[in-house]
Amino acid sequence: MPGKPIGKVKHYFSKVKVAIVVCEKAGLAVGETIRIKGHTTDLKMKVESLMVAGKSLPSVEKGKDVAVRVTGKVRMDDHVYKVKE
Repeated sequence: MPGKPIGKVKHYFSKVKVAIVVCEKAGLAVGETIRIKGHTTDLKMKVESLMVAGKSLPSVEKGKDVAVRVTGKVRMDDHVYKVKE
């Protein structure tokens, strides 16, 4: 198991390297480490910032869509997990 499930990637903006993550199963906070895993994706990174409706937030709760800057290419429907360092 790659970690605790959070949700899925809903959309990816390649020019700015931002993924929209649907937090279906758990919330997310700045400073946590996530892993984005899919058919051809396997990316592990620390969350540097979270944005909801154009506002920067320190954390988001379960059930929200959040914009996360990512360090590599991700794809729609890739799974997002919270991992411990």
